[in-house]
Amino acid sequence: MTIDFRYSCGAVLAIPALFFAPLAMAATEEEAAPDSIEVIGHPDPEGLLPDQTAPKAISAISADFIVKQAPTLNAFQLVNLLPGANVSTSDPFGLSTSSSLTLRGLGQDQIGVVMEGAPQNDIGYFVAYPSQFADAENVRQIALAQGSASIDAPVVAAAGGLLSLTLDDPKSDMGGLVNLSVGSFDERRAFLRFDTGTIGASGLKAFVSYSNNRADNWRGPGFDKRQHVDAKILREWGDGNRASIAFSYNDANTSSYPSPTLADWKALGRGFNRDSRYTAGNTNYWRLYRGPFRNFYVAAPIHLKLNDRLTFDSSAYLQLGHGNAPYGTQLSETGNYLGTEELAEPIALPGAVDGVATVMGNWTGKQFRIGDVSKLTFEAGAHTITAGLWFDYGTDRVTQSYTSIDDQGRPFDQWGYQDKAIRTADGRLLAYENARTETVTKGFFLADSIAVTPRLTLDVGFKGVNVLRNGRDYLPGPPSDLRSSSFAALPRAAVHYKLDDRQQLFANVTTNFRTPNEFALYNRYYGGQIITAGSADLKNEYSVSEELGYRYIGPSLSFSLTAFHYHFRNRQVATVVNSGGALVNSTINGGSQTSYGLDGEIDYRPAKGMSVYLSGEYLHTRLDDDLPVGGDFLPTKGKRAVSSPRFQFAMGTTYDDGRLFGSTALKYVGRQYATFMNDESIKGYATLDLSVGVHLAGLIDAQRMDLRLNAINVTNPHVLSGVYSISSNAQDTLGRNGRLIAGSAPSYYVGSGRAFVVTLSRAF
Repeated sequence: MTIDFRYSCGAVLAIPALFFAPLAMAATEEEAAPDSIEVIGHPDPEGLLPDQTAPKAISAISADFIVKQAPTLNAFQLVNLLPGANVSTSDPFGLSTSSSLTLRGLGQDQIGVVMEGAPQNDIGYFVAYPSQFADAENVRQIALAQGSASIDAPVVAAAGGLLSLTLDDPKSDMGGLVNLSVGSFDERRAFLRFDTGTIGASGLKAFVSYSNNRADNWRGPGFDKRQHVDAKILREWGDGNRASIAFSYNDANTSSYPSPTLADWKALGRGFNRDSRYTAGNTNYWRLYRGPFRNFYVAAPIHLKLNDRLTFDSSAYLQLGHGNAPYGTQLSETGNYLGTEELAEPIALPGAVDGVATVMGNWTGKQFRIGDVSKLTFEAGAHTITAGLWFDYGTDRVTQSYTSIDDQGRPFDQWGYQDKAIRTADGRLLAYENARTETVTKGFFLADSIAVTPRLTLDVGFKGVNVLRNGRDYLPGPPSDLRSSSFAALPRAAVHYKLDDRQQLFANVTTNFRTPNEFALYNRYYGGQIITAGSADLKNEYSVSEELGYRYIGPSLSFSLTAFHYHFRNRQVATVVNSGGALVNSTINGGSQTSYGLDGEIDYRPAKGMSVYLSGEYLHTRLDDDLPVGGDFLPTKGKRAVSSPRFQFAMGTTYDDGRLFGSTALKYVGRQYATFMNDESIKGYATLDLSVGVHLAGLIDAQRMDLRLNAINVTNPHVLSGVYSISSNAQDTLGRNGRLIAGSAPSYYVGSGRAFVVTLSRAF
């Protein structure tokens, strides 16, 4: 028996009726989640980070730390202190979708992201957008596995690790929380959460929250808006059986901050912005760069104990999304093409002057994704055997069309809907890109955790994944139907040894793969000619990584040290390409690459209510091949990888004496190269966030009530914080065969400015 939850598009998410049926069987949460955190020391509950016991490098931020930060921050910003995490954001409040996270030099399209067990990455381009995730008030923990994803994680392209968000469970008692925030740049945010408590004899409990956030752009004209709803329904019975459904809906309209080249930055600095007023022919007007997006996520994890030795876990999920990433451009009434077809008749362009009109170019995406990962776990003596299946189906409908604007520069339709877009004389949609991609992912996994001795555990596993893409290009020109299929065999092994109750040793070997993104399937046209040929036969990236680590967990001091090594074949490096005026995520095959380094972190709790956290990373990367460019080879062998700072350091502190509380977060990121030739880079920089607050409970009544001030990037350094789009070489360079290879300028994220946020938090 199943119960169907239907969305307006007709998609169905089937949730087993066991959600409503109590069973006598039971299981502990530790059995349900073998990689979960087990507290074995005596941590201060107000310490910065929880303890870890997994046989791999993993760090986690708890709600105790999250609640002291600005409530506007997204998940990427919150993990900035953790080893290897290099975060670049376009605005201090985390509203813009233009952001970047790298781990050990691997970009966010190499990092799996799950929330309540459901994948959050874009199925076509593998990136994740943290501004769409759950509100921070509803997040119980953010875990960051820097080296590898769990074998049952429903993600591909996760060589860089796994970012996992766990939502807070609904409270057993009825109540709620209200957060009201105001800040710099006319920041205004309201958050309201209501918990039902346990509902009668049903055993069900739930929460629902709503937030509304608005802020002016911190540089240049424009403003961002975000409305968000989170909800979770939970049923627990027996001795650990549980089923839940989590919902997350995001409705945002945010600005696209321009990313300068190094020359732009030297000339204009933070003055490199959109234009605040429209003039005829201006394609840089700010209203042409505001992108609306709506996303809906559902996750339905279930854990059942079938008998004393057998458990069952299933995580069904659904994603729906639609949005536009617009830009300003110009069109001519004549001389246009659809793919390879020249349009004989002129097109009608309102407001055209001398046959040319400024228009809004649309890059619209409509996505649907549904899937499930299920597994059985069987305990047989010293063996804990896990077997599971993963199925994922997704569609991505991408259209790059054009919309007319009025004489004030306002687009007729901000969403880029086809019924309002510019059409050809015979009524067809005028589009630079018009494609639909279907992605089907099938996987299976088998793992065995062997308790060799009470202190020694050996884990072995195998995962097989097949990714099938079926593409349809609606533009005239060959080919119209495309198909790409890839299978990867992914063995892994890990060992964990407890020296004593406080000390651990661990080591692991993991394999990962990723396919080129869907953009690579399709032809790119200019003037009716194919300028980039699509291909279904591009090579997949495959990587092998190893870790060797030591951990100590004490009553007031914990630390870990992890050495790591990676080797990549056909390294897929993320960049942003100009596709007919739209900036689109793409990848470059960088050949073979070797990386190795050292991560370390220390959590010291000198007194009750106080903690000091230190982390650092040393990273060495080396390109093992020359890069093929234009029929020649750039001499890149031996160069360092892009977006891979050699050194990173972080320091965070928290304090809470029951009345006053606060925190600090200091981060230093070293020099980053932006080209394969290492002929352009940005300098290292540091940021500092501060917070101070007071617990007001007891002054009015016994209910929790806090007032806090957060200062984001308080030192306000004028820096470039990360690489937005890489290039092969910035300077003209002679190839190995003597051909002159022209340089092209990379572009960069501008480090956000100083901002303050005051928040009044009240429970009821």
